[in-house]
Amino acid sequence: MSTKKKRKRMRATVGKVIAPFHRDGEEKAQINIDEADPLYKEVRIPNEVTDEDGNKARLKPDADVEVVIEASEEATTSEPPERRQRH
Repeated sequence: MSTKKKRKRMRATVGKVIAPFHRDGEEKAQINIDEADPLYKEVRIPNEVTDEDGNKARLKPDADVEVVIEASEEATTSEPPERRQRH
């Protein structure tokens, strides 16, 4: 099995930080992805990131970030997409 990974990096911005709804809930960061289709621009994730040493931090509102999609070589294809016929 190959360990090569395919990646796509996209610019994004932390739109807002959302406080937990419940005392035991977790804070969320809303990430606005510049390249995404309008309906899918916003994703909400737990607001916790780590550096290469394992130190934890939180994202700030309006921060510039990168979203990275990473897939194994087996999960990708170099074939062109099939053309769909319009009705």
